[in-house]
Order: sequence, then C-alpha cells, then structure tokens
Amino acid sequence: MPLSDHERKLLAEMEAALVQDDPRLVSTLSGKIRAPQGNRVVAGLVSLFGGMAIILAGLVAKIPAVGIAGFIIALVGSFLIISNFSSGKMKNASQRTQSNKKGWGDRLEDRWDRRNFDK
Repeated sequence: MPLSDHERKLLAEMEAALVQDDPRLVSTLSGKIRAPQGNRVVAGLVSLFGGMAIILAGLVAKIPAVGIAGFIIALVGSFLIISNFSSGKMKNASQRTQSNKKGWGDRLEDRWDRRNFDK
C-alpha cells in the first residue's frame, strides 16, 4: 500500500529534521564513507612510535608491566591509523554513484526489499 501525499510530506519533514538534528547518525545509517582525518593519522603515528619506545624501555628496564603498557599504546595507535583509512564497506564506483542518486528512504526501502523478498 503506497503512502499518501500527506504521509510522504510528513516523512520528508521528519527526515530533514533528523539531518539537521543528528548528521552523524544520518551518515552512519546511510553508509556514507567518512573522509580521512589527518589529525587522527598524526595521533596514531605518535601513539604507535611512542608505544614502541615504551616497549623498548620496558625491555631495557626488564619491567614487564611497562612493556605491556607500551604494547597497548602502540595497539591503540595502529587502530587509529587503520580505522581512519578503512570505510567499513567496500563498494565499487558504479554502486557508489548509484546509491548517491537515491535518497535515504529509497535506500532503506531497497534494503527492506532485499531482506524480505530476495530469499
């Protein structure tokens, strides 16, 4: 059963309000690829190299707790670097342009149809 004109207008207003209120949620739900942030890469590199230096200091001082702390710091730095460049979804160029042409509601409806009718 299709939506009436009033319901479509109300849904469009709700979507516009959601975009204004919480753009991060909209980008998460729509699957838009986040642009890389240079400050996260720099923080990740500093953390990675600092963690490696702490690991070496723990080895020289023969204190395992310092080495473990350095490993955790280096791991966090690696995570910052890797998470900045990975988008979470691998799409080819044709799928990306096709999904950009569709609205948020259209993509949601397509996902619903794939889940329920493509079994």
